[in-house]
Amino acid sequence: MINKKVNNVKEALNGIEDNFTIMLGGFGLCGIPENSINELVKKGNKNLTCISNNAGVDDFGLGLLLQQKQIKKMVSSYVGENAEFERQMLSGELDVELIPQGTLAERCRAAQAGIPAFFTPAGYGTEVAEGKEAREFNGKMHVMEHAFKADFAIVKAWKGDTAGNLIFKGTARNFNPCMCGAAKITVAEVEELVEAGTLDPNQVHIPGILVNRIFQGEKYEKRIEQRTVRLKK
Repeated sequence: MINKKVNNVKEALNGIEDNFTIMLGGFGLCGIPENSINELVKKGNKNLTCISNNAGVDDFGLGLLLQQKQIKKMVSSYVGENAEFERQMLSGELDVELIPQGTLAERCRAAQAGIPAFFTPAGYGTEVAEGKEAREFNGKMHVMEHAFKADFAIVKAWKGDTAGNLIFKGTARNFNPCMCGAAKITVAEVEELVEAGTLDPNQVHIPGILVNRIFQGEKYEKRIEQRTVRLKK
């Protein structure tokens, strides 16, 4: 069995260069690859195209890369809670491609499965469909969408083994599974890394064949974007 383990985040992200296209798992701040994002900030790569559901918040997650002007284009579903993302988009400093959330997920999954393109009804008749091929299926118009082409996919899992098998926890599963194997190189950072053969095969969400590098992360903050509590009676 191939050992996918690397010693640290620096080794895991070796080979990332300026102008690369990078997929990053997570939804808001849930299930984001915190260690890898921090390392990208340190590396200082510029003109990155980032494919992620959104860009976190101003001072955490992908917001850190936006602060350093390392991202030239965001491919996302929404601006979310990031004021700097909004500012750069409205000022024209940042190229933004907004995509229906289901289409974003399917473009990742299509890349993972080796499917070059697919048709979806989402976005037909709107700006999303401008310049794209449209066809009718069963009396309904559909838009053709292409699978993503990315250099790196960086995901975060709860637990993994040295062969690259991954288990996600709760809602942190989100976009992470469909990004595995959807790029030339997939990097997985995990909270707990165990030896191959330790995980229950029935609990594995992503097989190691879809992962190229895996490392154990550390010091996860796991921030919450919006905390809502009831007043004590």
